[in-house]
Amino acid sequence: MKKTKESIEAEISKALTQWEKDFLGRGSISVKTDILRDLIIVNLRGILTPAEYNVCQTKEGMLSIKRIRSELVESGITELKDIINRITGEEVKSFYTDISTVTGDRVMVFKVSSDYDKKYFE
Repeated sequence: MKKTKESIEAEISKALTQWEKDFLGRGSISVKTDILRDLIIVNLRGILTPAEYNVCQTKEGMLSIKRIRSELVESGITELKDIINRITGEEVKSFYTDISTVTGDRVMVFKVSSDYDKKYFE
């Protein structure tokens, strides 16, 4: 049976939540994945700890938290690309991420090798 777009998105969300717990030591509060053309967009809510929110009260602290969190995720990029490849069968061409120090949300964007949305779901 062919998987639905929603089931693939849910599988990616579940796998990235597990990766967060295994690799970073804690997971986000919620994860939502959307597939759009050749992009896999993942919104992770509740990333920052209460202590990190406190550090983010200054510009220097905010930049420090953003840098450290980015370095942590980038250090696991091989595993992240493998997760996307295993679930979708697509090669990740590029990866982008940022975190909001106001809301504590992280956005991850995986650009894959083809228009995955059109290829499998039209």
